[in-house]
Amino acid sequence: MGITYIEGTVRGPTGTEAAVRFLVDSGATYPLLPKPVWEKAGLAPRRRLTFTLADGTPIERDVSECYIVLSQGEGHTPVILGETGDEALLGVVTLEVLGLVFNPFNRTLQPMRMLLA
Repeated sequence: MGITYIEGTVRGPTGTEAAVRFLVDSGATYPLLPKPVWEKAGLAPRRRLTFTLADGTPIERDVSECYIVLSQGEGHTPVILGETGDEALLGVVTLEVLGLVFNPFNRTLQPMRMLLA
């Protein structure tokens, strides 16, 4: 299995932007922003949720919202406010919001087949 990164920008409520390099993680629900990124964008916690790591360990993290811009699309998304040492992740909720799907064969983001039923 390979690793795929994608460059993006996040924008906070005041319009302040921060560049970020996301690891595309189809196993993650929400995207995660490292502390320096979300602080630069001016994000603030809105709620606290418990998440489960791949090994089953529960952790608590604050959650906020931001505007995210990728070369494939842009839109609003919930985000996990990371702590020291956390890496930027791009999860499936944001991919769905943007109408994207991760293709594991060529390791790219592609338009999602949208259904209206």
